[in-house]
Amino acid sequence: MANPGYGKRSAPHQEPRGPQDFAHLPAREAAIAAYIDRLPEGSDISVKTLAKQLPYGQCALRTALNRIQRAGHLRRGRECVGGRWITRTWFTRTPRDSAWWAAFQQGDVPRESKRSTRSRAYVLLAALGRSNSALSLSHAECHALTPLVEEWFDRDATDDFILHALTTGLPQPVHHPAGLVRRRLTDKLPPLPVRRDPAPLRILECGTCGTPGYADTLQGGDCGDCRGETVPRPRTHLPAVQVHTRAATIRGRLEAARR
Repeated sequence: MANPGYGKRSAPHQEPRGPQDFAHLPAREAAIAAYIDRLPEGSDISVKTLAKQLPYGQCALRTALNRIQRAGHLRRGRECVGGRWITRTWFTRTPRDSAWWAAFQQGDVPRESKRSTRSRAYVLLAALGRSNSALSLSHAECHALTPLVEEWFDRDATDDFILHALTTGLPQPVHHPAGLVRRRLTDKLPPLPVRRDPAPLRILECGTCGTPGYADTLQGGDCGDCRGETVPRPRTHLPAVQVHTRAATIRGRLEAARR
């Protein structure tokens, strides 16, 4: 574990774990990302510490972390906590694009699209039968109940919270699983989330050179210079008359100061 306040920080609203979470990454990067994903909050995920736990050297790990970053799973930066700027490393198993990270930096955490949320809701309903055979639902019933589960997700309910509400204290026997699930999803709907705290002060940093910058300029977590996209600065030239006039003014002030 890192010192208190440091170490791994999980980004919000991640999809549930699945076998294809890091399938888009090369084998080495996928293995490292899966290892980091399973570490608890506050774990030290620096290159030196990871090299002591994984069969890769520091150079290989540094390269792998940069690739994981460019794939949208990792960002480095600083956050103001209690008046102090704390180094942060944010990780998400669900890859995010630069626009998502830009909103995250401003404290406006984007939610998943309705398509993604609906899929998650359907999976939860379909899994009820594995948790308790008395709550086995058909394909049509899962689709019909999906909007109700989406409403729970919109109110910041977790999968475990919803499963507990649906499976605890079941009557014996359950005569109509879909009707019981619908009734519980309606009657036990949690209250609307309270107003969130003011947006945190965050600064994301280039994963290569460490230069602070706004997330929308850190494409793939790297700044323009490190991506080789340096834009030449425009050069402006003063007319010769203005140059001579300013030089004369400076010389006059220096002479007056000597006197």
